[in-house]
Amino acid sequence: MGVCDLLCALPGATGASTLFAKNSDRPPGEIQVFEQFPPRRDRSGTAATWVEVPEHPADTLAVVGSRPSWGWGLEHGVNEAGVAAGNASIYTTADPRRAPDGLTGMDLVRLALERAATSTAAVEIIGDLISTVGQGGSGHEGGRRPYWSSFLLADPQRAYVLETSDAEMAVESVVDVRSISNRTTIASFDAVHRHPRQPVEVRVDPRLAASVRAMAARPVDVAGLQAHLSSHEGGPGGWTICMHVDDPDHREVTAASMVAELHAAAPSVVHYLVGHPCTGRYETTEI
Repeated sequence: MGVCDLLCALPGATGASTLFAKNSDRPPGEIQVFEQFPPRRDRSGTAATWVEVPEHPADTLAVVGSRPSWGWGLEHGVNEAGVAAGNASIYTTADPRRAPDGLTGMDLVRLALERAATSTAAVEIIGDLISTVGQGGSGHEGGRRPYWSSFLLADPQRAYVLETSDAEMAVESVVDVRSISNRTTIASFDAVHRHPRQPVEVRVDPRLAASVRAMAARPVDVAGLQAHLSSHEGGPGGWTICMHVDDPDHREVTAASMVAELHAAAPSVVHYLVGHPCTGRYETTEI
Protein backbone atom coordinates (compact mmCIF):
# COMPACT_ATOMS: atom_id res chain seq x y z
CA MET A 1 0.00 0.00 0.00
CA GLY A 2 1.02 3.66 -0.31
CA VAL A 3 1.84 4.42 3.32
CA CYS A 4 1.47 8.07 4.37
CA ASP A 5 1.14 10.38 7.36
CA LEU A 6 -0.75 13.68 7.14
CA LEU A 7 -1.26 16.51 9.62
CA CYS A 8 -2.89 19.92 9.70
CA ALA A 9 -3.28 22.72 12.23
CA LEU A 10 -5.75 25.59 11.94
CA PRO A 11 -4.82 29.17 12.89
CA GLY A 12 -6.00 28.75 16.47
CA ALA A 13 -3.27 26.15 16.99
CA THR A 14 -0.53 27.95 15.04
CA GLY A 15 -1.16 31.56 16.01
CA ALA A 16 -0.85 32.41 12.32
CA SER A 17 -1.76 30.51 9.14
CA THR A 18 -3.17 27.04 8.59
CA LEU A 19 -0.36 24.49 8.28
CA PHE A 20 -0.62 21.27 6.26
CA ALA A 21 2.01 18.51 6.24
CA LYS A 22 2.49 15.12 4.64
CA ASN A 23 5.06 12.38 4.12
CA SER A 24 4.51 10.26 1.01
CA ASP A 25 5.75 6.69 1.42
CA ARG A 26 6.06 4.66 -1.77
CA PRO A 27 7.70 1.46 -3.08
CA PRO A 28 11.53 1.55 -3.01
CA GLY A 29 13.00 2.65 -6.33
CA GLU A 30 9.92 4.53 -7.49
CA ILE A 31 10.74 8.00 -8.82
CA GLN A 32 8.72 10.88 -7.43
CA VAL A 33 8.82 14.41 -8.87
CA PHE A 34 7.71 17.82 -7.57
CA GLU A 35 6.13 19.91 -10.32
CA GLN A 36 4.23 23.10 -11.08
CA PHE A 37 1.05 22.85 -13.16
CA PRO A 38 -0.26 26.07 -14.76
CA PRO A 39 -4.00 26.65 -15.18
CA ARG A 40 -5.69 24.98 -18.14
CA ARG A 41 -8.05 27.12 -20.20
CA ASP A 42 -9.31 24.64 -22.78
CA ARG A 43 -11.83 22.95 -20.44
CA SER A 44 -11.36 19.65 -22.24
CA GLY A 45 -11.61 16.21 -20.68
CA THR A 46 -8.74 14.88 -18.59
CA ALA A 47 -6.86 11.64 -19.12
CA ALA A 48 -6.16 10.61 -15.51
CA THR A 49 -4.04 7.58 -14.59
CA TRP A 50 -6.48 4.87 -15.73
CA VAL A 51 -9.65 6.60 -16.92
CA GLU A 52 -10.89 9.67 -18.74
CA VAL A 53 -12.62 12.40 -16.71
CA PRO A 54 -15.32 14.48 -18.43
CA GLU A 55 -14.52 18.09 -19.19
CA HIS A 56 -14.46 20.59 -16.35
CA PRO A 57 -16.94 23.47 -16.65
CA ALA A 58 -14.41 26.15 -15.62
CA ASP A 59 -10.73 26.97 -15.96
CA THR A 60 -8.47 25.00 -13.63
CA LEU A 61 -6.33 26.50 -10.85
CA ALA A 62 -2.53 26.53 -10.81
CA VAL A 63 -1.13 23.74 -8.63
CA VAL A 64 2.22 22.64 -7.22
CA GLY A 65 2.65 19.10 -5.97
CA SER A 66 4.46 15.80 -5.86
CA ARG A 67 3.59 12.68 -7.84
CA PRO A 68 5.04 9.30 -8.81
CA SER A 69 6.51 9.80 -12.29
CA TRP A 70 4.40 6.99 -13.80
CA GLY A 71 1.04 8.41 -12.72
CA TRP A 72 -1.11 11.46 -13.40
CA GLY A 73 -2.34 12.17 -9.87
CA LEU A 74 -0.63 13.88 -6.93
CA GLU A 75 0.36 12.50 -3.55
CA HIS A 76 0.04 15.99 -2.09
CA GLY A 77 -0.08 19.57 -3.29
CA VAL A 78 -1.33 23.14 -2.94
CA ASN A 79 -3.25 25.35 -5.37
CA GLU A 80 -3.23 29.09 -6.01
CA ALA A 81 -6.38 29.55 -3.89
CA GLY A 82 -4.55 28.26 -0.80
CA VAL A 83 -6.13 24.80 -0.74
CA ALA A 84 -3.90 21.87 0.26
CA ALA A 85 -4.75 18.20 -0.21
CA GLY A 86 -3.24 14.77 0.24
CA ASN A 87 -4.36 11.18 0.58
CA ALA A 88 -3.44 8.01 2.42
CA SER A 89 -4.35 4.49 1.41
CA ILE A 90 -6.82 2.70 3.65
CA TYR A 91 -8.34 -0.79 3.59
CA THR A 92 -11.88 -1.51 4.66
CA THR A 93 -14.50 -4.25 4.61
CA ALA A 94 -14.98 -3.57 0.87
CA ASP A 95 -12.39 -5.30 -1.33
CA PRO A 96 -10.82 -2.75 -3.76
CA ARG A 97 -9.60 -5.57 -6.02
CA ARG A 98 -13.19 -6.12 -7.14
CA ALA A 99 -13.66 -2.53 -8.32
CA PRO A 100 -13.13 -1.65 -11.99
CA ASP A 101 -10.42 0.82 -12.92
CA GLY A 102 -11.39 4.34 -11.94
CA LEU A 103 -9.78 7.32 -10.27
CA THR A 104 -6.94 6.62 -7.87
CA GLY A 105 -6.70 8.54 -4.62
CA MET A 106 -3.85 10.52 -6.15
CA ASP A 107 -6.00 11.39 -9.18
CA LEU A 108 -8.70 12.68 -6.84
CA VAL A 109 -6.16 14.84 -4.99
CA ARG A 110 -5.01 16.50 -8.21
CA LEU A 111 -8.53 16.96 -9.56
CA ALA A 112 -9.66 18.56 -6.29
CA LEU A 113 -6.70 20.95 -6.32
CA GLU A 114 -7.29 21.89 -9.94
CA ARG A 115 -10.98 22.62 -9.34
CA ALA A 116 -11.53 23.73 -5.73
CA ALA A 117 -11.16 27.28 -4.38
CA THR A 118 -11.91 26.11 -0.81
CA SER A 119 -11.49 22.92 1.17
CA THR A 120 -15.29 22.67 1.41
CA ALA A 121 -15.47 22.64 -2.38
CA ALA A 122 -12.65 20.04 -2.48
CA VAL A 123 -14.75 17.69 -0.33
CA GLU A 124 -17.72 18.15 -2.63
CA ILE A 125 -15.66 17.65 -5.80
CA ILE A 126 -14.07 14.41 -4.56
CA GLY A 127 -17.44 13.11 -3.44
CA ASP A 128 -19.02 13.93 -6.80
CA LEU A 129 -16.16 12.31 -8.75
CA ILE A 130 -16.36 9.13 -6.66
CA SER A 131 -20.11 8.99 -7.27
CA THR A 132 -19.98 9.69 -11.01
CA VAL A 133 -16.62 8.31 -12.20
CA GLY A 134 -15.71 5.95 -9.35
CA GLN A 135 -12.45 5.21 -7.60
CA GLY A 136 -10.35 2.17 -8.39
CA GLY A 137 -7.30 0.92 -10.19
CA SER A 138 -3.80 0.25 -8.98
CA GLY A 139 -1.97 2.91 -7.01
CA HIS A 140 1.35 1.32 -7.96
CA GLU A 141 3.25 0.80 -11.18
CA GLY A 142 3.36 -2.83 -12.24
CA GLY A 143 0.86 -5.35 -10.94
CA ARG A 144 -2.54 -4.50 -9.52
CA ARG A 145 -2.52 -3.03 -6.00
CA PRO A 146 -5.71 -0.97 -5.59
CA TYR A 147 -6.85 0.65 -2.37
CA TRP A 148 -9.37 3.17 -1.03
CA SER A 149 -8.28 6.55 0.27
CA SER A 150 -8.54 8.83 3.25
CA PHE A 151 -8.08 12.53 2.40
CA LEU A 152 -6.98 15.55 4.40
CA LEU A 153 -8.14 18.82 2.81
CA ALA A 154 -7.32 22.28 4.18
CA ASP A 155 -7.47 25.98 3.37
CA PRO A 156 -6.64 29.15 5.35
CA GLN A 157 -9.85 28.96 7.42
CA ARG A 158 -10.91 25.31 7.69
CA ALA A 159 -10.03 21.67 7.08
CA TYR A 160 -11.72 18.31 6.66
CA VAL A 161 -11.02 14.59 6.79
CA LEU A 162 -12.80 12.57 4.10
CA GLU A 163 -12.71 8.78 4.38
CA THR A 164 -13.93 6.37 1.70
CA SER A 165 -14.80 2.74 1.22
CA ASP A 166 -15.67 2.19 -2.43
CA ALA A 167 -18.60 4.63 -2.94
CA GLU A 168 -19.27 5.03 0.81
CA MET A 169 -17.90 8.24 2.33
CA ALA A 170 -17.73 10.09 5.65
CA VAL A 171 -16.60 13.66 6.35
CA GLU A 172 -15.38 15.21 9.58
CA SER A 173 -14.53 18.88 10.15
CA VAL A 174 -11.20 19.68 11.79
CA VAL A 175 -11.71 21.70 14.97
CA ASP A 176 -8.11 22.55 15.91
CA VAL A 177 -5.54 20.00 14.75
CA ARG A 178 -5.86 16.65 13.00
CA SER A 179 -3.69 13.73 11.93
CA ILE A 180 -4.48 10.79 9.67
CA SER A 181 -2.59 7.75 8.46
CA ASN A 182 -3.36 4.40 6.84
CA ARG A 183 -6.55 3.50 8.64
CA THR A 184 -10.11 4.71 9.16
CA THR A 185 -10.21 7.36 11.92
CA ILE A 186 -13.71 8.89 11.83
CA ALA A 187 -15.32 7.00 14.72
CA SER A 188 -18.69 6.19 13.16
CA PHE A 189 -17.10 5.23 9.83
CA ASP A 190 -14.37 3.18 11.52
CA ALA A 191 -16.95 1.21 13.50
CA VAL A 192 -18.62 0.01 10.29
CA HIS A 193 -15.82 -0.11 7.72
CA ARG A 194 -12.53 -0.96 9.47
CA HIS A 195 -10.68 -3.84 7.81
CA PRO A 196 -10.81 -6.75 10.26
CA ARG A 197 -7.33 -8.11 9.50
CA GLN A 198 -5.19 -5.07 8.62
CA PRO A 199 -2.25 -4.94 11.11
CA VAL A 200 -2.87 -1.34 12.13
CA GLU A 201 -1.67 -1.93 15.70
CA VAL A 202 1.90 -2.47 14.44
CA ARG A 203 2.18 -0.59 11.15
CA VAL A 204 -0.18 2.36 11.57
CA ASP A 205 -1.24 3.19 15.13
CA PRO A 206 2.29 3.97 16.47
CA ARG A 207 2.82 6.48 13.65
CA LEU A 208 -0.60 8.03 14.18
CA ALA A 209 0.05 8.31 17.92
CA ALA A 210 3.39 10.02 17.23
CA SER A 211 1.62 12.56 15.02
CA VAL A 212 -0.99 13.25 17.70
CA ARG A 213 1.82 13.92 20.20
CA ALA A 214 3.59 16.23 17.76
CA MET A 215 0.42 18.27 17.25
CA ALA A 216 -0.04 18.76 21.00
CA ALA A 217 2.77 21.34 21.11
CA ARG A 218 1.71 24.99 20.95
CA PRO A 219 2.12 26.83 18.76
CA VAL A 220 2.36 24.30 15.94
CA ASP A 221 4.99 25.65 13.53
CA VAL A 222 6.81 24.78 10.32
CA ALA A 223 10.04 23.78 12.06
CA GLY A 224 8.21 21.41 14.38
CA LEU A 225 6.34 19.76 11.52
CA GLN A 226 9.52 19.34 9.49
CA ALA A 227 11.24 17.80 12.52
CA HIS A 228 8.32 15.41 12.99
CA LEU A 229 8.28 14.36 9.33
CA SER A 230 12.05 13.73 9.59
CA SER A 231 11.71 11.59 12.72
CA HIS A 232 11.90 7.84 13.09
CA GLU A 233 9.10 7.63 15.64
CA GLY A 234 6.58 4.89 15.13
CA GLY A 235 6.44 1.14 15.13
CA PRO A 236 9.00 -1.64 14.76
CA GLY A 237 10.49 -2.93 11.53
CA GLY A 238 10.91 0.47 9.90
CA TRP A 239 7.23 1.51 10.07
CA THR A 240 8.10 5.02 11.22
CA ILE A 241 7.15 8.58 10.26
CA CYS A 242 10.22 8.91 8.03
CA MET A 243 10.59 5.44 6.51
CA HIS A 244 14.28 5.31 5.72
CA VAL A 245 14.97 1.60 5.88
CA ASP A 246 18.17 -0.13 4.80
CA ASP A 247 16.27 -3.22 3.74
CA PRO A 248 15.62 -3.92 0.04
CA ASP A 249 12.64 -6.09 0.98
CA HIS A 250 10.81 -3.32 2.88
CA ARG A 251 7.73 -2.47 0.86
CA GLU A 252 7.63 1.29 1.55
CA VAL A 253 10.09 4.18 1.97
CA THR A 254 9.46 7.91 2.29
CA ALA A 255 9.73 9.36 -1.22
CA ALA A 256 8.56 12.96 -0.72
CA SER A 257 7.55 15.40 2.00
CA MET A 258 5.73 18.74 2.19
CA VAL A 259 4.81 21.38 4.75
CA ALA A 260 2.57 24.20 3.48
CA GLU A 261 1.62 27.55 5.02
CA LEU A 262 -1.82 28.43 3.66
CA HIS A 263 -2.58 32.15 3.44
CA ALA A 264 -5.85 33.88 2.56
CA ALA A 265 -4.47 37.25 1.40
CA ALA A 266 -0.98 36.29 0.23
CA PRO A 267 0.69 33.47 -1.70
CA SER A 268 0.91 30.17 0.16
CA VAL A 269 4.41 29.04 1.07
CA VAL A 270 5.29 25.44 0.25
CA HIS A 271 8.29 23.67 1.79
CA TYR A 272 9.00 20.46 -0.09
CA LEU A 273 11.58 17.78 -0.74
CA VAL A 274 11.87 14.60 -2.75
CA GLY A 275 13.53 11.71 -0.94
CA HIS A 276 14.01 11.00 2.77
CA PRO A 277 13.24 13.96 5.08
CA CYS A 278 15.78 12.70 7.62
CA THR A 279 18.64 13.21 5.16
CA GLY A 280 17.18 15.77 2.73
CA ARG A 281 16.73 19.52 2.80
CA TYR A 282 13.42 21.28 2.27
CA GLU A 283 13.21 23.75 -0.57
CA THR A 284 10.64 26.54 -0.64
CA THR A 285 8.32 27.92 -3.31
CA GLU A 286 5.21 30.11 -3.35
CA ILE A 287 1.91 29.76 -5.10
